[in-house]
Amino acid sequence: RTRGHRHPLPLPLPVPQKHQGHGARLRPLYVAQYGEEMDTVSGLIPVMNEKDWNRQTWRNKPALQQPDYPCQEEVDKVHKQLCDLPPLVFAGECRNLSDKLAKCCRGEAFWLQGGDCAESFTEFSANHIRDTYRILLQMSVVMMFGGGIPVVKVGRMAGQFAKPRSEPTEVIDGVEYPSYRGDIINDSALDFDARVPDPNRLVRAYHQCASTLNLIRGFSSGGYARLDRVDEWNLDFMSKSDEGRLYMDLAARVDEAITFMEACGVGSQSSIMSTTEFYVSHEALLLEYESALTREDSTTGLWYDCSAHLVWVGERTRQLDHAHMEFLRGVGNPLGIKISQKADPTELIELIQTLNPSNNPGRLAVIVRMGADNLRERLPLLLRAVRDAGQNVTWVCDPMHGNTEKLNGYKTRRYENIRAEVEAFFDVHEQEGTIPGGIHLEMTGKDVTECTGGGSSVDAEHLGDRYDTYCDPRLNAEQSLELSFYIAQRLRQRRQTS
Repeated sequence: RTRGHRHPLPLPLPVPQKHQGHGARLRPLYVAQYGEEMDTVSGLIPVMNEKDWNRQTWRNKPALQQPDYPCQEEVDKVHKQLCDLPPLVFAGECRNLSDKLAKCCRGEAFWLQGGDCAESFTEFSANHIRDTYRILLQMSVVMMFGGGIPVVKVGRMAGQFAKPRSEPTEVIDGVEYPSYRGDIINDSALDFDARVPDPNRLVRAYHQCASTLNLIRGFSSGGYARLDRVDEWNLDFMSKSDEGRLYMDLAARVDEAITFMEACGVGSQSSIMSTTEFYVSHEALLLEYESALTREDSTTGLWYDCSAHLVWVGERTRQLDHAHMEFLRGVGNPLGIKISQKADPTELIELIQTLNPSNNPGRLAVIVRMGADNLRERLPLLLRAVRDAGQNVTWVCDPMHGNTEKLNGYKTRRYENIRAEVEAFFDVHEQEGTIPGGIHLEMTGKDVTECTGGGSSVDAEHLGDRYDTYCDPRLNAEQSLELSFYIAQRLRQRRQTS
């Protein structure tokens, strides 16, 4: 914001007594610049009073989905080690993302969030990171050029390791093992010792995240993401597919537009043309890891979870009086909260109020995962309740988790069902006069066969050909790009009718 500008949006919701006065700990620079009466600056939330919240108060609440480590002394040692390591992201980057999330809330941009269901240690490579990054770039160009709206790119990367599980054990080939909970906790090998949670894996995950972020930052600022290279982003195996050809047609039109812009004096060396902004996110499941990487920002006095730019709380851990909500309410990052058809409107309003008491439009994304039929029935009730309460959130569609089934022994998702849920999401928002703010996908830049249908024509008989996921099935690159063309069409329609 320009120096001296206050946040332009009203504060229609009353701030609970326990949250009042948190702005008192803002650094003098911010007090002088914005005034003591100001509760929120762009991208900021009130600072929690240390008597009310600190990065360890979650330990006083029930914490679900946490590993049962055999040695607490080893856990404490790893926690201290993580506390001493540098942050993975920076507070200023998180505030920048909050500004962009606010634009999505107002319909001025669209949120694209995607990546692996669960990252792994064994699949870690520069090529794997590049391919996921590249398909997200392709999808964003399709949506921007086809939909005529800026796209905020957020990867499920550099931290999306842990997975919540329904049961503590799983039966494989007639043998009952402790459940595999992600490489950050235990190993997927069918071995009892390998399934024992190991806290040292937290440190290994940290270093992998640091390497991933280093590569992503290089791609984003080092020339790889230049718009005049848009025709070079196509993945080799897609060159002869319908979606690949559609993308190359669009790339040719983008090249023509760039030539026109250069003729108008917008040089190819400008930052708009030569760099991009890319953010990372994950589910804040392992609170030992998240709290160890939470740091106080020296310029504002706010605490940020410096493991990612955005973190979200899942359907299984969003209980109001539990540890995950206690931890997240005090960090300054933009946040996400996942809800299913089970969500009650009154409960959702309380969840939003807890995580966003200042009603900052750049604070919270509500990520909806229901399945198409449930979404058409339940989402209107939630939209009306939140609208009537005057709460600012960005509505995001997760069309993956409500559409999982088993075929031929494989966990899979049908592209047609995923597309149907996205269609329902846009239809309901159009019906209610609200804003469809974004999409959240489990997808990969690889040519996998994990989800059936779509232009890639994966059928049930071929699921085992390239079924590589460590957890849930992902859209392959071709299916992801096909879905992005449909989203661009809906964004264009919305822009033309609004």
